[in-house]
Amino acid sequence: MNAYSSFPATLQHTIKAPISCVGIGLHSGQKVNMTIQPALAGHGIVFRRTDLGIDLPARFDLVADTRLCTMLSDPANPAARVGTVEHLMASFAGLGIDNALVEIDGPELPILDGSAQSLVFLLDCAGRQAQAASRQAIEILRSVRVSDGDGFAELRPAATGFELSVAIDFPAAAIGRQAVSLRLTPETFRADVAAARTFTLLAEVDAMRRAGLAKGGSLDNAIVVDGARVLNPGGLRDPDEFVRHKLLDVIGDLALAGAPIQGRFVGHRMGHALNNKLLRSLMADTTAWRATHADPIAEPALEQAAA
Repeated sequence: MNAYSSFPATLQHTIKAPISCVGIGLHSGQKVNMTIQPALAGHGIVFRRTDLGIDLPARFDLVADTRLCTMLSDPANPAARVGTVEHLMASFAGLGIDNALVEIDGPELPILDGSAQSLVFLLDCAGRQAQAASRQAIEILRSVRVSDGDGFAELRPAATGFELSVAIDFPAAAIGRQAVSLRLTPETFRADVAAARTFTLLAEVDAMRRAGLAKGGSLDNAIVVDGARVLNPGGLRDPDEFVRHKLLDVIGDLALAGAPIQGRFVGHRMGHALNNKLLRSLMADTTAWRATHADPIAEPALEQAAA
């Protein structure tokens, strides 16, 4: 049974109790066990490969591959990698979890149903715990923009909180042009973002599998589009589920900054590669941002598991 509680928004938070699940990796197709553990203040989000005994901090500068997902890797040991981190990172950011240890026994996080909905359920079951340490944020001081062909990603200053505007444009009639804007809070993440599933075009599935990707993909964990048709028997959860999932990816990719962003993200036809390039460009320009205290307006009351 769930209860609603108000937390000090300027404090760091972790989860109250460990929580586990089992699933398969979207691209590896391997079964993986995942346990999310509470962590001390200042720990941040860290991924632990229990099968290798290696820890990987959730940092933008450790992103080694952005083909259809965001993958972290140890530069000194490329075999030590953790793929498809973006959905869980988005869930941590959306629900205001700053510190956690994520233990997995394989190279990729479980895809579950292809959205963040099940991850939000897990974190709700674990509960949320305030910690005796102040929460920092990254305040955008001036605009930083990166582009690639017709796509771009940009961070702009904003008075408070984190706002996002995302647009996509696909030739497939089932997707077409879609756009969405929101201010990120736990409420908007739950209501407008978490349930949006990953998607692909049927014409691209064979090519992905020849490249060693999407081995664990199915209609149970991804939307598959063929022209004007959505092949999933249940159809879409929202008419604009496609752009909402792109928004989910942006939130997760930018969470690798290591602290909440105070600013506005604007993107068009962007993906994991541009999202990561944007963070690298931002962090390389110390005149474009500064560390500041987290904005209390950005985190209203959050649902937690009752003690």
